[in-house]
Amino acid sequence: MAITLQESLRAVFYAPFYAALSRGAFDAEGVEIKFASAPRPGDAAKRLMDNTVDVCWGGPMRVNETYHQMPYCDIVCFGEVVGRDPFLLMGRRPPRDGFTLADLKSVRLATVSEVPTPWLCLQHDLRDAGIDPASIERVTDQTMARNMEALKTGEVDVIQVFEPFPSLLLADKAAYVWYEAATRGPTSYTTFYARRGTMIKRRDELVRMVRAIAKTEAWVAKASGPDIASAIASYFTDLPRPILDAACTRYKSLGIWNETPILPRISYDRLRDSLVSGGFVSPGTPFETAVDNSLAEEALRA
Repeated sequence: MAITLQESLRAVFYAPFYAALSRGAFDAEGVEIKFASAPRPGDAAKRLMDNTVDVCWGGPMRVNETYHQMPYCDIVCFGEVVGRDPFLLMGRRPPRDGFTLADLKSVRLATVSEVPTPWLCLQHDLRDAGIDPASIERVTDQTMARNMEALKTGEVDVIQVFEPFPSLLLADKAAYVWYEAATRGPTSYTTFYARRGTMIKRRDELVRMVRAIAKTEAWVAKASGPDIASAIASYFTDLPRPILDAACTRYKSLGIWNETPILPRISYDRLRDSLVSGGFVSPGTPFETAVDNSLAEEALRA
């Protein structure tokens, strides 16, 4: 029986998952995949809990959120793929030499409204820098596409976006890179996650799934940005190839993609600390509850 694998939204930073699908990595491991998309990012974990899907890929943020809302839930992360934050701050004017987060106190910043993780991570960066996030003048209710247009017209000074928006803006010479959140260091951003019962009943298939993604991670580590873009282009037919090439090249250079599917505690804890400090969850789900690296360890041994 096929495993129904769900994406939470369509995004370039999920490239290794699309590459695994397009390059037949799951087929090569003998795992039949039925690919699905969540109607909305916030529905991803709910569809897992009601058994509409078997496995999701997405942020451990959703796992923490689900435990916060349903303490009895049994969702577990396994197989990390994106281990650094893929969001950037893009400014209408060049940043001052030696940009620091304190520079955001003097601008109008538009943050991501579609999902909560980007702001939650950024507000924790601000706290770590001794800056009260409430001191930032912030637009909170517009989409990334709308914010890109607002930046061009001068309605806002800086926007928080993921690829391909930075590459589109740079191609138009309409913005400058202010801050790449990946430079913060390990922050768990995307893993597989499933219910614990599914992980027990279908462990062999899930180990083979993780082995497929591990082999894809190894391929991504050696591939160029344009090579990665070629592998995922069928999932981004509305993007010009030069933009997709540039987006994948940027993410490759930032090292956002793991080289193995092991989810380090430091990466998970950095994300959980952001969710807690931003008031999104309390007290957050412990690593031991939310993460199972045994499948990745077994896949790597094989």
